[in-house]
Amino acid sequence: MGNGSSARAPFPGIPATADGATAVAYVETHVTQGACAYPITPSTGMGQAYEVAVGNGATNLWGEPLVFLEPESEHSSASACEGFAAAGGRVSNFTSGQGLILMKEVLYTIAGKRLPVVFHIGARALTSQSLNVHAGHDDVMGVADTGWGMLFAMNAQEAADLALIARRAAESSRTPFFNVQDGFVTTHTLESLLLPEPELMERFVGPPAERLRPLFDPYTGVQSGVVQNQDSYMKGKIAQRFYYDHVRDALQEAMAEFTRLTGRSYGLVRPYRLDDAEYAVVAMGSAAETAMATVDWLRDRGGPPVGVLAVTSFRPFPGPEVVEALRGVRSFSVLERLDVPLAQSNPLTAEIKASFADAASGAEGYPEVDHIPEVYSGTGGLGGRDIRPRHIVAIVENMQARGRRLFTVGISHPLAIHSDERPDIRPAGAFSMRGHSVGGFGSITTNKLIAEVAAALFGVHVQAYPKYGSEKKGLPTNYFLTLADAHIRTHCELEWVEFLVVNDVNAFRSRLALDGLQEGGTIFVQSSETTPEGVWNAFPGWVQDEIRRRRIRVLALDTVAIARSVASSPDLVVRMQGIVLLGVFLRATPYARQAGIGREQLFKRVEQFLRKQFGRRSEQVVRENLECVRRGYDEVFEVPEAVIHGHAVAV
Repeated sequence: MGNGSSARAPFPGIPATADGATAVAYVETHVTQGACAYPITPSTGMGQAYEVAVGNGATNLWGEPLVFLEPESEHSSASACEGFAAAGGRVSNFTSGQGLILMKEVLYTIAGKRLPVVFHIGARALTSQSLNVHAGHDDVMGVADTGWGMLFAMNAQEAADLALIARRAAESSRTPFFNVQDGFVTTHTLESLLLPEPELMERFVGPPAERLRPLFDPYTGVQSGVVQNQDSYMKGKIAQRFYYDHVRDALQEAMAEFTRLTGRSYGLVRPYRLDDAEYAVVAMGSAAETAMATVDWLRDRGGPPVGVLAVTSFRPFPGPEVVEALRGVRSFSVLERLDVPLAQSNPLTAEIKASFADAASGAEGYPEVDHIPEVYSGTGGLGGRDIRPRHIVAIVENMQARGRRLFTVGISHPLAIHSDERPDIRPAGAFSMRGHSVGGFGSITTNKLIAEVAAALFGVHVQAYPKYGSEKKGLPTNYFLTLADAHIRTHCELEWVEFLVVNDVNAFRSRLALDGLQEGGTIFVQSSETTPEGVWNAFPGWVQDEIRRRRIRVLALDTVAIARSVASSPDLVVRMQGIVLLGVFLRATPYARQAGIGREQLFKRVEQFLRKQFGRRSEQVVRENLECVRRGYDEVFEVPEAVIHGHAVAV
């Protein structure tokens, strides 16, 4: 869903690299008239990008200047959107976590007044026993009863596409929609994607003036938000079903038309390898795509017949489609990013059970079922904790063994299930990098820059995934990058890498520092040592032993010294250090060589990219960045095998 495209489709998309937040902002700055939002992690990037567009004087597709309003709270931003929409405007909002919950009373009124706004959510865990700003579905499930449509994206591509689909469905049915992506896991992960063409967006959603109706029209008076007592409130509430009865058709129509125009297929659900499956994993958001790649890994190795059901639309809930997809399996497991201990079941599990109950009782519109599969329900990924391929394997093994009906993955707990497998679910021939750094040293920005350059120069698919959190405190942090010839479906920390970047030598205090580095892989270490012997002798003994055993290649360079010598101001040193690493990456990896790009041609292309990125600042900035890349490329040196194996005398 949303990952492929057809060259024969009228609008196949514009190849680009972007994270989920940037992709959403790209769409919204083209099709809306304004946004009202209050910053809250991890949705802030969407609002920032929109505000930058406003500051730059951007207009939408119909030449209208954009407006951005930041009131004093998330609650006020929702109220501002309500007023904007009531006046006939096309408006957006970006929020997460407590911000979304704070809006809740306004969300009911927006739905009740039939205002077809679209809010974009970076789904985040809610503060309960502790504060957490990372991925969780607590916030969106906390507002699932407010009368809004609710769509879940698996990746940045879907976040962009579903922004358009939600807008069209909302305005066709006069029902507001949430477009949900996993906080940080999707909002902040840079991926290769196809951005919708302006011509597609203009055609697909149409101009606001033709699609929206102002309630605040002095020539046609309309009462809104009146008091309704015992005699009338219930009448008005039940009368709302007139609109809700059309939401499903409006959403399916929007998805079908988008599929026809782009070749990227969307539906209320996406069954994956379920035709012959005996077992299934059901999920929403990024975990569903990780599960799909893991299912392929299992089947390729002769594993059990297992499939995946990704639920894209939680509201309206696609009960008949879910039953149709799952009725042939022996058992299925529902994996959710929240935990509601006092409920009969967690939200998605409860909806699916109710759907099967309706089908079993012969409810209209449901397929016939002769049995209800065994239902397993689990939690994972709460607070941004990884949902890894090994966890999907554990879920499948648990069903095979008819194990825990209620389970959790990824932690140590009496409910936890585990697997010893460590699947590598990357595309064939993928190349991955893991960086060890200290927060605040520009490493995450560097990782994204390398991804953008690699995509632009070599035409590969990229995914740059940061482990956010501790970097704000200056503590150790990791970042991950994968390059491949196909779409990358891994939405978690990488367990297998070919290239290890050690910006902070303290990483070697932990034996996990080399975990997952493939035999024959490469280590680059930031070092003030200027000789191979000095670099080698600085390694702890256990690292030296592992390098010999795994036949690891070792590279080194003092990127800090180069950055200090090139940067025109002290505040640029940290960023320039990362630019030097770009040169190291281009020299150490095989992509330029495989593409037949020589040194001079390579730097011409790098210069073109740097001018596109930094040309607005000054010629000096471009030149300094290019000098850092050149020096990283030319000055990085290798620790020879003679030193590694002790055939040379250490100096």
